[in-house]
Amino acid sequence: MDVQRVFAGDIGASGGKCFVGTFDQNGFEISELHRFTHEVTSLFIENRTGKINERMYWDELLIYQNIIKGLQCFRREISPTLESIGIDTWGTDGVFVTEDGDLLGRVYCYRDHRLDTMIEEVQTRIDAHRLYEITGIHFWPFNLSGQLHWFFTNRKELYQDGCSFLPMPTLFYFCLGGVKKVDSTWASVSQLMDTRKKCWSCEVLEKLDIPELAMPGIVSPGTVMGQLSVPLAQWLDLNSAKLTAVGSHDTASAFAAAPVEKREEALIISSGTWSLIGRLIPEPITTPEAMSANISNEGGIGDIRFLKNCMGTWIVQELRRIWKVTDGKELTWDEITSLVERASAFTAFIDPDHRMFYNPPNMERAIAEFCKKTGQDTTRDRGTILRIVYESLAMKYRRVNEEISAVIGKPSSVIHIVGGGSKNELLNQFTADATGLPVVAGPDEATAVGNIMVQATGLGIISNLDVSIPLIRQAFSIVSYHPKESVSWRKQHERFQNIALKMQKGNSS
Repeated sequence: MDVQRVFAGDIGASGGKCFVGTFDQNGFEISELHRFTHEVTSLFIENRTGKINERMYWDELLIYQNIIKGLQCFRREISPTLESIGIDTWGTDGVFVTEDGDLLGRVYCYRDHRLDTMIEEVQTRIDAHRLYEITGIHFWPFNLSGQLHWFFTNRKELYQDGCSFLPMPTLFYFCLGGVKKVDSTWASVSQLMDTRKKCWSCEVLEKLDIPELAMPGIVSPGTVMGQLSVPLAQWLDLNSAKLTAVGSHDTASAFAAAPVEKREEALIISSGTWSLIGRLIPEPITTPEAMSANISNEGGIGDIRFLKNCMGTWIVQELRRIWKVTDGKELTWDEITSLVERASAFTAFIDPDHRMFYNPPNMERAIAEFCKKTGQDTTRDRGTILRIVYESLAMKYRRVNEEISAVIGKPSSVIHIVGGGSKNELLNQFTADATGLPVVAGPDEATAVGNIMVQATGLGIISNLDVSIPLIRQAFSIVSYHPKESVSWRKQHERFQNIALKMQKGNSS
């Protein structure tokens, strides 16, 4: 096999990374080219009535600039020849572009408070059960259905004939080569796509006053959508590499990289800011039981990711942020692990998915308030607070596994944890203990690996994703964890459940 290289731009909610995946006769390897951080900017804006609102925006041009830096690094350090480029991002947000290519404003962040009431507003326009039956997607304030409904309710005057909506990954494909298409994995989580027909639902769009002509075309992962524009390629001193659709919803790419042997029995957790917990199934399940359990049917690579969006390390990230303000320096992850290990076990629990933890001004106070409202002690040192979060996350994983298994009708036999959180040895062990199941952790850069492997299948470098499993196991350290303290965790699970039930009102889990 001749050497073939593909570029992956993996853009997350707090940073991005650029990688090159190399395929040759020796197998596969991945190398990091560039990484960067970015963050949401909050503006406190007075509206026409005199009310001051917080508006939260992404810096999309900074992100694009860093994708370009990644390509420049590839050219400088590796080669002038690149087979393909693939971009993945988080699964919501975007911007409108005019027929002449001008962006209509900045990109709102999905945590922006204008969306706080969008679940209720969407449900006044279309029956909740009908919406779930069509799209298979659970209700979140940030769903694209609510974002676009908000736009056409409050900013319709900005829209003009010929405008197109560019989802977040499409925005970067558009900047690279004029592409205005989105892959089915990203479209599937919008709550606007028909989960069975794999196209935009005319019924849902009409109910929410969203013009169908504004929506991008939907393609399958692995589809070559275009090429790097000639002027940009010349400026970069690269060839006009293909622009290939990947699992542009980052979770889809991450799930594709899990080295799963028994697909029908494995629970997969993509662990990061969010914990995306699910099983792979052949067809969507939109039964009342699935809806009641708040389980989504997200598009996969030839399958369905039957999963729940749960809070992940966001809570810990926010604790680090507020403590950095106090201390003038940020706790390292090793320091956090040491604090958790020294803290007492099972002093209190929180429900990580409660609305209180979605975007509070102060996460430490939110945890204390939750404990107070549920009759738990609120006097905590930092190590105990962190241990409460870790233990509660592991308990949540158990609860979600049981819910998903009950709807599918078949239990999980193993848990695969991929993504950055797969390096969290303590949380991995807690997960094995809480669930009583073996945990297989890795690869940590699962999203980029899945991005690359989907490109490779689309280009014919490998025949299918099954072929990628031995390549991934050869290229990465995959670590196993086995239950050690399951009895003590099992005794605490009912207590966790009861505490979560106390706060069920207003709970978004």
